[in-house]
Amino acid sequence: MSFGIDDAIAAGMKVLDKFIPDPEAKAKAETALRDSLLSWDKAQSDVNAVEAANANVFVSGWRPFIGWTCGLALAYQFVLSPIFVWVGLCAGFHPPVPPKLDDTLWQLVFAMLGMGGLRTLEKLKGVAR
Repeated sequence: MSFGIDDAIAAGMKVLDKFIPDPEAKAKAETALRDSLLSWDKAQSDVNAVEAANANVFVSGWRPFIGWTCGLALAYQFVLSPIFVWVGLCAGFHPPVPPKLDDTLWQLVFAMLGMGGLRTLEKLKGVAR
């Protein structure tokens, strides 16, 4: 995980520093915190593996659903809608301009691409599991 466990432990240690002055007890608390966070991470990985095990691309979890929805929305916005209007104008009709999607779509696209980019960065640095 590129963000998460180490950052959470650092934040937790700042809190522990205020309440646990003994270095030995602080080390035990850090170990317990790290073990707890690692078990949560493993549990999420197990859930991801079960989701990904399904052979059907549309059933293998919510991530593909978001990807397909985003891809279809982009296709509508930038391919299908302009072609529909252009074909109508070429045929001599004056079709109404289809509704446009707002900028929220771009936020979703950039978030998904950013998350994919972070995963690629993890693989390049050799920290991917």
